[in-house]
Amino acid sequence: MIKKCLFPVAGYGTRFLPATKAMPKEILPIVNKPLVQYGVEEASEAGISEFGFVTGRGKRAIEDHFDISYELEHQIAGSGKEDLLTSIRDLINNNTFAFTRQNEMKGLGHAILTGRNLIGDSPFAVILADDFCVAEDGDDGVLAQMVKLYKQFRCSIVAIEEVPEDQTHKYGVIKGEAMKDGLYRITDMVEKPAPEDAPSNLAIIGRYILTPDIFEILERTPAGKNGEVQITDALLEQARTGCVLAYQFRGRRFDCGSIDGFVEATNHVYEHIYKAGKK
Repeated sequence: MIKKCLFPVAGYGTRFLPATKAMPKEILPIVNKPLVQYGVEEASEAGISEFGFVTGRGKRAIEDHFDISYELEHQIAGSGKEDLLTSIRDLINNNTFAFTRQNEMKGLGHAILTGRNLIGDSPFAVILADDFCVAEDGDDGVLAQMVKLYKQFRCSIVAIEEVPEDQTHKYGVIKGEAMKDGLYRITDMVEKPAPEDAPSNLAIIGRYILTPDIFEILERTPAGKNGEVQITDALLEQARTGCVLAYQFRGRRFDCGSIDGFVEATNHVYEHIYKAGKK
């Protein structure tokens, strides 16, 4: 049902300067693999095979990463290092990748709208590569969990997690009616509220499944918080006229848009995934 995934990757990554002056933040490695590749792998495991990227200036490295490097493969042929490219080669061979540019940074809602030509009229997923998600042992990834829910409910779904009350100003925050454990029908959403204004401590993280009517809503959504077109504003309209669900996912999420979260994610992958694969 969900075959397309959009990656908004046009941001400047200013919190990682000077490293991101010439390198996209999405290419920063978690141990030996770029952050954005983990997101593509998560989507691929959920049955998605068509990937669209909304890029910006200075982001060519992302396009190059999801392309074959014949010169590199020739140089390492016979050296015993070929297997190091297996994971990215498998993604390239079994999926399609398309790219478009967001000429101005006008918010996540605007970035998603910019990707409309890559999506068409299909329901689709959105992954923010900054949010690095790790599944529990033996469990589905976060997006695969959401795809299963979409097959049941056929409406837009956002992933949520509980955050400390003094951190609500960093997130879109939802209010909802509990349908069952960990699943809510959204009745209100607020973008980056002060703790005293937050409707709950359930924060939206960078995993979405969206129905294609979101594009028409985004086209008429005015600039909101910080003068940007906010996806939360469009989703709230969608929730009021139809249904939007919030899903408290199973697994762990690292905020790799921050230095602390990036280091925590690197340590986790090294200890629990990379070293385990070496044994």
